[in-house]
Amino acid sequence: MKISEVRVKLVNNKDDRLKAFCSMTIDDAFVIRDIKIIEGTSGYFVAMPSRKMSDHCEKCGGKNHLRARYCNNCGGHLSENRAKKDIKGRMKLHADIAHPINADCRESIQANIVKAFEEEVEKSKQPGYVPIEMDDISDVDDVPEV
Repeated sequence: MKISEVRVKLVNNKDDRLKAFCSMTIDDAFVIRDIKIIEGTSGYFVAMPSRKMSDHCEKCGGKNHLRARYCNNCGGHLSENRAKKDIKGRMKLHADIAHPINADCRESIQANIVKAFEEEVEKSKQPGYVPIEMDDISDVDDVPEV
C-alpha cells in the first residue's frame, strides 16, 4: 500500500483537541475522508472515520444513539448502559468505518498524516495562506452520471 496523497484542513478552535480533518489517497485509487488529527497527552494521533453506534427502543423499535435516555420516536425511557464495553471497560459508542488491521499499517498511516499536518501548520503561518478545499468534486475522476 502506498499513500499517494494526504490533504489537511486545519481546525481553527485552539481550545479543542481536534486539530484537523484529513483525506488520504491510497495507491492513487482509493480515498478515505474524515480522518481526524487529535492532540493527545503524548502528541498528535490519528482517529479514523467513525459513526455513532445505535440501538432500538424495546417498546417501539425506534433507532436511538447509545447515550440517549429517551426514545427519539416514542419518548419512552431507555435503559442505561446499553453500549457494549471495550477491553478497557469503556462504553463503545463509535465504530470505525475504515481502519488499519495491523500495527505496521497504523504506524505508517499515522506518520504520513501527522507529517502532512505539521507541514500544513507551517504553511498556514505564511502570508497569503489559503486553506485547501476538502470536498471538491473535481478531484474525483469518472463520476458516473445518474
